[in-house]
Amino acid sequence: MNMETDLKRRKESPSSVDSAEPTSFPDEVLERVLALLTSHKDRSSVSLVCKDWYNAERWSRTQVFIGNCYSVSPEILTRRFPNIRSVTLKGKPRFSDFNLVPPDWGADIHAWLMAFADKYPLLEELRLKRMTISDESLEFLAVNFPNFKVLSLLSCDGFSTDGLAAIATHCKNLTELDIQENGIEDSSGSWLSCFPESFTSLEVLNFANLVSEVNFDALERLISRSKSLKVLKVNKSVSLEQLQRLLVHVPKLEELGTGSFLQDLTARQYSDLEIAFNNCKHLHTLSGLWEATAFYLPALYPACANLTFLNLSYAALQSGELAKLLVHCPRLRRLWVLDTVEDKGLEAIGSNCPLLEELRVFPADPFEEEIIHGVTEAGFVAVSFGCQRLRYVLYFCRQMTNAAVATIVRNCPNFTHFRLCIMNPGQPDYLTNESMDEAFGAVVKTCTKLQRLSVSGLLTDLTFEYIGRYAKNLETLSVAFAGSSDRGMQCVLEGCPKLRKLEIRDCPFGNEALLSGLEKYESMRSLWMSACNLTMNGCRRLARQMPRLNVEVMKEDGSDESQADKVYVYRTVAGPRRDAPPSVLTL
Repeated sequence: MNMETDLKRRKESPSSVDSAEPTSFPDEVLERVLALLTSHKDRSSVSLVCKDWYNAERWSRTQVFIGNCYSVSPEILTRRFPNIRSVTLKGKPRFSDFNLVPPDWGADIHAWLMAFADKYPLLEELRLKRMTISDESLEFLAVNFPNFKVLSLLSCDGFSTDGLAAIATHCKNLTELDIQENGIEDSSGSWLSCFPESFTSLEVLNFANLVSEVNFDALERLISRSKSLKVLKVNKSVSLEQLQRLLVHVPKLEELGTGSFLQDLTARQYSDLEIAFNNCKHLHTLSGLWEATAFYLPALYPACANLTFLNLSYAALQSGELAKLLVHCPRLRRLWVLDTVEDKGLEAIGSNCPLLEELRVFPADPFEEEIIHGVTEAGFVAVSFGCQRLRYVLYFCRQMTNAAVATIVRNCPNFTHFRLCIMNPGQPDYLTNESMDEAFGAVVKTCTKLQRLSVSGLLTDLTFEYIGRYAKNLETLSVAFAGSSDRGMQCVLEGCPKLRKLEIRDCPFGNEALLSGLEKYESMRSLWMSACNLTMNGCRRLARQMPRLNVEVMKEDGSDESQADKVYVYRTVAGPRRDAPPSVLTL
């Protein structure tokens, strides 16, 4: 449930609940029926039918999703939904991943945990993204929720392995511990030894991004008694020999993240590794493979037959190595690779992955000045000819052409996510030296189901005219180093009826563009603008005219006092937040 959307709709349309005829269903029956609804939008809609349906939906809800932790307060949440068991909560703006948000910006989980301890003592699941959570908060969570089962932390910060030790020690019913891409103080791997010897409930364990060596004996004991384990993702300190020992205990594993492949194995060890992978008959997801080499990759082949997701974003494979691996992966639907595979590797994807729906190509070294390896438009086109079921693409490259993009979307018209990152800002079509306007025009004209779009390259306002005119299902737009004038942003705000998130950096858009969205912002989740032509006066005017929005300005040391360096605008039913640091001005 997107709670902030539901509260806003109810506030704007109270008569829709009060005036409708009450249902004839008994409350118990209605609550059981509504409990079967899993769609956030469906549940939001039924809550608006009448008071009885509103109350039934309120009491039957057990899980909630909040896309911005400041869009609603813990008090409002707990008052609205009394029986929540699962909470998903997002915090900092996405640009915090690029160090554009002050480190002390906020999004601390502790106030939420205090409210949950009072109102949701039976809380079972907590899934956080870009939130700050301290070791003290993790310990509080561990000791105050006796039924707690699931902790997922993605791109969070503020904690250390001591906090994980508290979770391991006190959460007797834990089924999932998923730690991904976090800013964590990784002091040691001894936290694994804190799980009691009687603990057997674990189903998901992911600590792939931790850097320290783990207590392998404790890990092996934990895995051996976790008979229901379905997901295991270890860090690169786990060797191939150790991985083989773990796999012996989990033949029903469905998702595996390996450790490092940088090891010399004896013939007997290599044979044991092959046997272990051969026994992984249920594996559908494989990731990790740090320092994978052509010598050890064949050991994986027996486990590849049923793979639907292969994440090679930590494995700098060459094209030949990738081609040999993909021959054994006939069912792949998702594939992440580094650009070390080059265009030849992408051609192998097009030849071997007809069912592919998602492709992500990351730069092995995004900051290298001399191009040693990489991918071009030729590889992307080759993929589009062979993988016409593509729905999602994230593609980093250093050159692209309008004609290539037009060919790609013609071959794959069902894209819902199209994220093209030409890494040199303002790069034109390298063959014609023209802007890339027609490329993205072709995307939005052809891909009518498009929900997320990231644009790059030399772009004028014409690109944004195309987006406003044709991208009627677009929900998220990311823009950098693009546009000619305020008109570009105005076209997007006027023409994209489903827009929810707009992210803009290093563009010429100013106050006129910002203020053109007055009718749009309350239906959006958020707007981010940095290094644009905004002033403090323009932001103050927006705040005055839209009191239900939080307009936050992040100032940089030494910047012009009249300029608004970084602006974050979001709707809220909780009012201005009270924990903003001095570097964040709430207007």
